[in-house]
Amino acid sequence: QVQLVESGGGLVQAGGSLRLSCEASGLTFSWYAMGWFRQAPGKDREFVAVISRSGDNAYYADSVKGRFTISRDNARNTVYLEMNSLKSDDTAAYYCAADHSLVPETTAPEYDYWGQGTQVTVSS
Repeated sequence: QVQLVESGGGLVQAGGSLRLSCEASGLTFSWYAMGWFRQAPGKDREFVAVISRSGDNAYYADSVKGRFTISRDNARNTVYLEMNSLKSDDTAAYYCAADHSLVPETTAPEYDYWGQGTQVTVSS
């Protein structure tokens, strides 16, 4: 049974930082690109970042480029999202997801497995 478990969310002031983690089990982690998505109340789920299977390539949404960094540790079956200079617009539930595609994808339907989400709230 595949499980993706996010952690690290919380309440932070604008300009602050958070580091999200997502630990995977039940799959061969290095065979999957790993992505982060987010969903704010009343809005569609949106792409945040994705990292390739090896970790050599990463892609970001324009809204987070330069502020967020995605990384992974294949030995620990874990993907991370370092979030700096947080803004109130970053408030959302953040989800990690696993994609078996060879090319890292930025659209949610391409992903095979999803975590339950962790809430990030940025106060202004």
